[in-house]
Amino acid sequence: PEPGTMWVGVSAPDAPDSVQSGDVACDLCSERKLRAVKSCLQCLVSYCQQHLQPHFSVAALKRHKLVEPSKKLEDSVCPLHGEVMKIFCRTDQSCICYLCLMDEHKGHQTLSAAAETSRKQRELEASQEKLRHRVQEKEQEVKELQRVAEDINQSADKALRDAEKIFKDVAQQIRCRQTSEVNKVCELQEKLEEEITELRRRSAALEEISQTKDHIQFLQSFTSLSGLGEAEDLAQVNVQPVAFHREADGTISELREKMQDILTEEWSQVPPRGTDVEVLVPQAEPKTRDEFLKYHRKVYLDPNTAHWFIELETCLVSAKYRYRTDSPTNHPDQFSDWYQVLCSESLTGRCYWEVVWKADFIRGDVFIAASYKDISRKGDESAFVNNRKSWALQCCKNGYEFRHNSIRTAVSGPISRRIGVYLDHSAGVLSFYSVSDDTMTLLHSVQTTFTRPLCPGFGLCFSAVDIQNDIP
Repeated sequence: PEPGTMWVGVSAPDAPDSVQSGDVACDLCSERKLRAVKSCLQCLVSYCQQHLQPHFSVAALKRHKLVEPSKKLEDSVCPLHGEVMKIFCRTDQSCICYLCLMDEHKGHQTLSAAAETSRKQRELEASQEKLRHRVQEKEQEVKELQRVAEDINQSADKALRDAEKIFKDVAQQIRCRQTSEVNKVCELQEKLEEEITELRRRSAALEEISQTKDHIQFLQSFTSLSGLGEAEDLAQVNVQPVAFHREADGTISELREKMQDILTEEWSQVPPRGTDVEVLVPQAEPKTRDEFLKYHRKVYLDPNTAHWFIELETCLVSAKYRYRTDSPTNHPDQFSDWYQVLCSESLTGRCYWEVVWKADFIRGDVFIAASYKDISRKGDESAFVNNRKSWALQCCKNGYEFRHNSIRTAVSGPISRRIGVYLDHSAGVLSFYSVSDDTMTLLHSVQTTFTRPLCPGFGLCFSAVDIQNDIP
């Protein structure tokens, strides 16, 4: 090129069959190595497209086993006999050649390497499926923990809003009372100052009379001013600052109680920090009925939640279906569309209670449930079996069925009119047992994460249910 001229060149691309990084080179190429397209397990040589042609045209070579190019062909050769290994010894869990089968591995359990590979691949697929399922479970657990964190934040925000509102109301009450009391004191102060002025005027008049020397004038003046020194109090002063302090202290105490109620209600809805590590680690469940009874909790039906067709006994431990024609009540906690009732207790920790049920008609199903207290009271989602906030065992004359979030699970086990319910809240375990004498038979167990306390609940369908509080 001429001086001052710049040349721009473009290099020619590599040929398609040239060896690139990671490729296997042809073993027969002498000058420029080309990329191998196949490896032969009999020849133990890797071939490019040109050198592979004899394996397609020579009869003896057509029978050779061609595989994808490999840099480790020597791994396919038996180190003892130099033969290609095509057999797998299940006894020794190793690859062998046909000569090994005659000597060291004679009498061992063997099969072709292809058959063993197929079996191992099925095991691998099963392991991969288990791992995928495990990953999904862990991802669900992460979502549950995220939901717990959201519940904590929401509970804290609500508690702060309630606290600010209460503080504002109490401060306003104190200021109003302060203004009222101060106004009263100011009025009394003005009356007292007027009374002082009057008393001083009378004192001056008495002083003037006392200085009179003329007896007649003194007596006449004294008679006209009789009672001057016996003036009644013009104002009754009754200042009681201690009473105001006492009432203010009472207001503060009331505020403190409200705050404690808020904290108790809000923070009981999320697991304590100390039990976070135990959420997914269930403790060993009791085995015998005596061991279960160590965790027995008394529970009572909440009449405010009972459907209008559910009749509760006075002791609030028994309920039954009864058709009614009178006007229903309208309590905000009452179930309106399903024959259900919740208990008053909100349970955490390890708890156990028993339920005795009986069917009075042909279809007498009973739903023994555990539910969050904020379950809906109206609509399809208010049913114990149709939402994510409750878990229920359906009991009938012929068997059981577990229901949760509109999903049915068949349950097998001995029919019993006494059902035991065991809760390990921190471990996320809820179990239902068939109880016969002292025999406990597990019917169904749930493993999940409970984010709030659980309330026992019952759904009736022309049935009666008794909650056994006093277990013999």
